[in-house]
Amino acid sequence: MIFRSRVTSGHHPSAAGSTMDSNFIPPLDMQQTLFSELSSMFGNEVPLYDKSLAVNFQCNRAVADLLESVFAGFSLTDEQIISTSRERHGAIRIGREDEFRWITRYFACFGMEPHNFYDMTNLGMKSQPVIATAFRSKIDPKNRVFTSLLCPDYFDEDTAREIRSLLGTRQVLSDEARALIERHEEDGGLRFQDAHALIAEGTQRIFKWTGEARNRRLYTSLCDRGFKIAADIACFSSHHLNHLTPNTLCIDLYSDAMKWRLGLIDRASFLQRVEHWFDYITSTVDTDWLLLHFTHLHHVDVAAFEKREVSRTGLRELIARFTNSLEVEALDLASLNHNGYKHETEGPAVGTQILLRQDAYRALTEQIRFVDESPHFETEHTARFGEIEQRFYATTPKGRALYDSCIRSDSGDSSESGQSRFESFPSRLRDLVERELVYAVFEPGERLDEGEAALDSRNVMDLVRDGVLLCRGMRYEDFLPLSAAGIFASNLEQYGTDSTADERPTYERTHLESIMNRPIVDSDAVYSSLQRESLHASLRSLGVKRSMDE
Repeated sequence: MIFRSRVTSGHHPSAAGSTMDSNFIPPLDMQQTLFSELSSMFGNEVPLYDKSLAVNFQCNRAVADLLESVFAGFSLTDEQIISTSRERHGAIRIGREDEFRWITRYFACFGMEPHNFYDMTNLGMKSQPVIATAFRSKIDPKNRVFTSLLCPDYFDEDTAREIRSLLGTRQVLSDEARALIERHEEDGGLRFQDAHALIAEGTQRIFKWTGEARNRRLYTSLCDRGFKIAADIACFSSHHLNHLTPNTLCIDLYSDAMKWRLGLIDRASFLQRVEHWFDYITSTVDTDWLLLHFTHLHHVDVAAFEKREVSRTGLRELIARFTNSLEVEALDLASLNHNGYKHETEGPAVGTQILLRQDAYRALTEQIRFVDESPHFETEHTARFGEIEQRFYATTPKGRALYDSCIRSDSGDSSESGQSRFESFPSRLRDLVERELVYAVFEPGERLDEGEAALDSRNVMDLVRDGVLLCRGMRYEDFLPLSAAGIFASNLEQYGTDSTADERPTYERTHLESIMNRPIVDSDAVYSSLQRESLHASLRSLGVKRSMDE
């Protein structure tokens, strides 16, 4: 287990007044290592997941090769592709409020704070008996964990009582894990050995799949009534990782590659689709797209790239190379345990560069055993799936309201991601920013020799158009409850469940905050602050002294 660096001085924000030990491992380094170890753990548990990572690497390598042909001067090494392709988020499900408090404290050791409140009980036909938040770093997040809490009062009294009784008999976090968390809180950090031990607690116990279940009668009752998520939470012994989600550069290309290697479409159909997506990429990708998807690039880098035409011969060679990279025995996914692939991608339509798009191979059928019976009763369980995501620009409240309106609209297209629903969104970043639909960070560009008064007389977008200001769209780092619920539903073949309580409960942000004993970060406030601060800093750098409307 390798940590990249060590803090040399300074103070830990959660340990006011205490000097941070120079041997403490930085929380962000711990976070990166935790996710790397979780990836190895999940890959060992689920062979199809491990293979899907290889498929995603080849897809991202192919996109990068295509972009190298389109943009003279652009290149990506395999190491950069691996970094781009890595998992950015995971999901776990918690049963008890005190367990949720401990998980909150666990993630705090890794510099991860709760962001946003997600009420999954109030999504109409896609409702589920959980509320949630996402743990991530506030600034420049690299990883996140969508963390759900089961709501027993969503159920009738008898079922709620039985769920609480069963959950009350387990201890997911060991005494050692709790002691390490308390040590971090008291000392303001962890040294190498303790940091290593806390990560191992996560991968060897807290998030590890055991296949051990209890209370077969409750499990069967919940599943039969459509509450498979509740059964997955209440009847198992850990907060097992439900999925890890890699990052892809073209989700449609990846999904088609997975469907081909799973044996769901034939080779000819796949080749036809690859050509379509390659044509789409060459015609739509611009330097703003490059800045969004490759964080190591800067404006000065992309300004030096020269866009050029790719010949059909060159395109066919790239397609052949990509196809050959997938058509190997090691990626014969059809030979592995699988239940197919989702029919539709969740989120906005192709070309609508907002929020995120998600897809997945469907939840696997896995062997479980009820360990409270003698002999153990063995059966099958379906819950863990293989999600993929492609992230785009973070929307402002105005942009999110427009997105929600598009989702609700009846355009005659039955799929959530139907193309016509999202025609209200411009395709170019500059137009999205000008209409205040997405957030951006600004940098000073070229200073014009016009004097301060001339600069003061212009609005922000005039300065962007003239190159005086540079803007970069902010990547969306959070979740879409409706899309997440759609992923859950399609994987479990159960599209939402109504509450069976005599009176349907309601849940507020403050309720989850009281459980965690800490505030939930409002992501919109963070995005807005980053945009505002970057704009003001850029204007000051340009010599503009008065405030300018954004």
